[in-house]
Amino acid sequence: MKLAMYFAVICVALAFAVPVVFAQETETKVIDEVVAQVNDSVITLSRVKREAKSVVDSYVEQGKKRDEAQRLVDEKQGEMIANLINEELLMQKARDMGLDKDIEALVNQRMAEIMKEQNLKTVDDLYAAMEKSGLNPQELRENWRRQATREKVIQKEIQSRLYWSFGGKDVKDYFEKHKNKFTKPELVSLSEIYLNFAGKNESSVREKAKTIIDQLKGGANFEKIAKENDKGVVTQGAGKIEKLRVTDLPEKLLNAIKGLKAGEISSAVEADQIGIVILRVDAREQATDESVFDENAVRVAMMAERFPEEQKKYMAKLREDSYIKINDTYRPIVSPILFADERKDKPGN
Repeated sequence: MKLAMYFAVICVALAFAVPVVFAQETETKVIDEVVAQVNDSVITLSRVKREAKSVVDSYVEQGKKRDEAQRLVDEKQGEMIANLINEELLMQKARDMGLDKDIEALVNQRMAEIMKEQNLKTVDDLYAAMEKSGLNPQELRENWRRQATREKVIQKEIQSRLYWSFGGKDVKDYFEKHKNKFTKPELVSLSEIYLNFAGKNESSVREKAKTIIDQLKGGANFEKIAKENDKGVVTQGAGKIEKLRVTDLPEKLLNAIKGLKAGEISSAVEADQIGIVILRVDAREQATDESVFDENAVRVAMMAERFPEEQKKYMAKLREDSYIKINDTYRPIVSPILFADERKDKPGN
């Protein structure tokens, strides 16, 4: 057993057994409750509460009343804790794989891009701008790091292996059996204006987005407005995204351009609480019934079919190879969710 895990086990055991310690004879100090131990790490109640508050705030931003949002989150507490345990396993796997430097580089790159967009010269300037707009730089950075870690591990451990696991004959056979999947897709070319929340009042940014949309729909020059507003045109080609598969768009963007013709402007789309996107449809190419063999597209389709099951197996194996102890208080609402796949595989279930 690793030395760090040894000490963690002792500390967690004590935390489960003794809910308070005495600072003085007449004063007690409450220890943050341990909800679960995952190998040499712990998930605390304060972390669960922070996660819950974040989701509640997100619901409120979407228009739900806070008490309704809180009720929805409370009902999903077991699922939330299970997700945190799975996430912790992926974080630990990333460390074992030596991905820390790569992930840190991705986060730094994202920070550098925001600095460039906002014409900020130092990280301190960026952090000050974030704090001014009500964002916690360290929390935001940690959220990006967690997201990048999840994506990197899943990509390397599941998606990449699946993608290359199919032989050439398998790929061609799949294409012949599923030709209807590989007809020419609907393609769209887009231009984008991106307004960043960093360093700004979010309400003001939203109002600015509405003004810009009104100007564009009134005939204002898109490129000129894009240049004036955070230099926000997507830098792919001449400020455009050329011939993107419509089905590859995130759901939010897909809904935003639904039904729009070439030259028309989308509504404002909020991008993961970090900014607002405004799109112009530059061109559309309609789908056809003609089947086209594209090895990459076929491999991606084959991978997508098998990915959900492979991901379940991968996470189940991570849990099987790990030490997971859930606090007795939370075990009844967490274990049935966390170990659902393992229980399905047991004889008699």
